[in-house]
Amino acid sequence: MRLLLTTIGSRGDVQPVVALAAQLKALGQDVRACVPPDFRSQFADLDIPFTPLGPELRSTGKSKPPTADEARKMVEDSVAAQFAAVRAAAEGCDVIVHGGYLVVAARTVAEQMGIPYVMAAYCPVFLPSAHHAPPVYPMLGQKPASDEALWELDTQRWNNTWSALLNSHRAEAGLAPVEDVRSHLFTEKPWLAADPTLAPAPPDVDVVQTGAWILPDDRPLSPELEAFLDAGEPPIYFGFGSIRAPENLSKNMIEAARNLGRRAIVLRGWAELSLVDNEPDCLSIGEVNQQALFKRVAATVHHGGAGTTTAATQAGAPQVVIPQHVDQHYFAQQVQALGIGTAHTSGTPTADSLTEALAQTLTAPKATRAKQTADKVNPDGATTAARHLIAMHN
Repeated sequence: MRLLLTTIGSRGDVQPVVALAAQLKALGQDVRACVPPDFRSQFADLDIPFTPLGPELRSTGKSKPPTADEARKMVEDSVAAQFAAVRAAAEGCDVIVHGGYLVVAARTVAEQMGIPYVMAAYCPVFLPSAHHAPPVYPMLGQKPASDEALWELDTQRWNNTWSALLNSHRAEAGLAPVEDVRSHLFTEKPWLAADPTLAPAPPDVDVVQTGAWILPDDRPLSPELEAFLDAGEPPIYFGFGSIRAPENLSKNMIEAARNLGRRAIVLRGWAELSLVDNEPDCLSIGEVNQQALFKRVAATVHHGGAGTTTAATQAGAPQVVIPQHVDQHYFAQQVQALGIGTAHTSGTPTADSLTEALAQTLTAPKATRAKQTADKVNPDGATTAARHLIAMHN
């Protein structure tokens, strides 16, 4: 079977697709990838054919949010790039798997080719349900309302953003227009690539929950990082991954750690976070094996992306989650509800607010609960998904 795996977005969107691709290939399947060019090397390492989708995205980690006109142009360019890239990459494929949420071309291309299409969400908050509100998009200025009203607004947002562009391409292909873009992309039975303990499927949504798609990481930690870890008590890890970071975040994080007498490790990430001085109690790092590192820290402080939250939970590391948008608020709430960490209060984090959140997290009950929860995390979600896909074709 030949499968096309596609997604668009930052590392949190792409890494699960890499994990699934690796498992499918290990099971003897022919895999193709169509994702942003930033991640070409990860598929090259797996010897998987790669089609770039859209422009490089790394610069967005330190750029300002786009204006309304810039965002509109980005959407138009993205849809055009998607149809061109996905059509080319899907040639000869038997199924298209869409990980994440924004490859609006994927299902239409699958329809044109007459092949199955699978959409996998990474967090249940994206799936319409009476049990939760839709994702948080601060830039839209959502006002408090009932969950039902918010879901109606979410439907409008999807249609207003994508409907005209999507249906223009469908008309060119001789396909009927789509009235509800979100339902069209998500299908009647979406997949949920999230861990059932950390992010259970809502009971009123029909899904295939495979578990999170996690790529096992056996890379060693650098000698510099090993030496730092061995030089004292377990430090606090701070990282914001591949998203924009609030102003003065590095300064406030390091001050919070020092307020509690703790050392700090700061991940530079796409926002290029840096240290505030050259004191030996702090270390700046780049790309790292989180699975290994998180087992050796006192706590993790991060943005609440699906991948980072799952990695910290799997490692048994207590967490402070500083959510900014979309699914990060969901994961912050889950970490708090499970007793494995603290959801940072709304607003830009200060040294005082981070100190308070860390003080709540660095307690024996939370450390114990984090280790207990780690034992419940399923590490084989990508394998489960791969076997489901193979069974569909047979």
